[in-house]
Amino acid sequence: MVPQEDLQRPVMDFCSTDFPVLEENLTIGEALDSVRAHGLKDKIIYFYVTNKEGKLCGVLPTRRLLTDPLETPLASVMIRRIVAIPSRVSLFEACEFFVLHNFLAFPIVDSGGKIVGVLDVSVFTGEVLDLAEREQTKDLFQSLGFRVSAVTNASGWKAFSLRFPWLLATIAGGTLCALLAGAFAETLEQRIVLAFFLTLVLGLGESVCAQAIAVTLQALHRSKPTFAWLLLNIRKELFTAILLGGACGLVVGTIVATWRQDFLAAVAIGLSIWLSTITSCLLGVLIPATARALKLDPRIAAGPVALALTDICTLALYFSLANLILLRLG
Repeated sequence: MVPQEDLQRPVMDFCSTDFPVLEENLTIGEALDSVRAHGLKDKIIYFYVTNKEGKLCGVLPTRRLLTDPLETPLASVMIRRIVAIPSRVSLFEACEFFVLHNFLAFPIVDSGGKIVGVLDVSVFTGEVLDLAEREQTKDLFQSLGFRVSAVTNASGWKAFSLRFPWLLATIAGGTLCALLAGAFAETLEQRIVLAFFLTLVLGLGESVCAQAIAVTLQALHRSKPTFAWLLLNIRKELFTAILLGGACGLVVGTIVATWRQDFLAAVAIGLSIWLSTITSCLLGVLIPATARALKLDPRIAAGPVALALTDICTLALYFSLANLILLRLG
């Protein structure tokens, strides 16, 4: 099992340095003679072609080497459009090449364009993919407020002491939400339709916040949260949130207007969904980034705190807009 810190190690620590290199001026027949003469030790997916200066200039799939006529020059059948991984990158950055391009192997090149190694898909699927799946599982449970590694072999009392403090955030948020609902009891009594959609509005806010947290946690795996990074991610999430909130608000508002024949209620509920979705997205970015800046584990701090704040903000917007539009303007 590869520890998480290995993802940040240089890709050269994982690539093979025993790979077949063919010269550009050879024919298919001469290339096959060269391969037979030197032998092949590792699993071969592609053959790499270099020019007189030793720089990588093409890639030759094994199928072409075995099926094309022997007199065919390599230069006429090799693939000249090369996707190579720089030798200075980390293993994590190198794995993105497999995701983006779906190749089975990539050449590793130095700053001068010379091939110095080959990274094949077995590293990605055998080691890194398993690690990525474990990390996603850890993120899932840590967003609920506790470390899987800490509770796996813990006693019942130890597991309780690790998990219960983070549930207090949920209890505190739920209590404040109950107080908010009580403060707007008159609004709920006069427009019962608000109670019908209360669970839906809260669920949408929590879902959007959880999605934003997941995206932010993945970004934090790759980058250090600077102010510029924060502004960029907020702007991206804000645009997404505006679209998500608008679409959800329109759908739910249409349902309210069609079912209850209440235009003002439809406007109040739809507008509150739009605003709460935007707020939820922003909280899903800001809270993990803030936790990271404060040297806290964002995977632990983000989930309970962000979801509790999301519920409070969602209800505050929901009841405030309903009170303004339905009671004062209606």
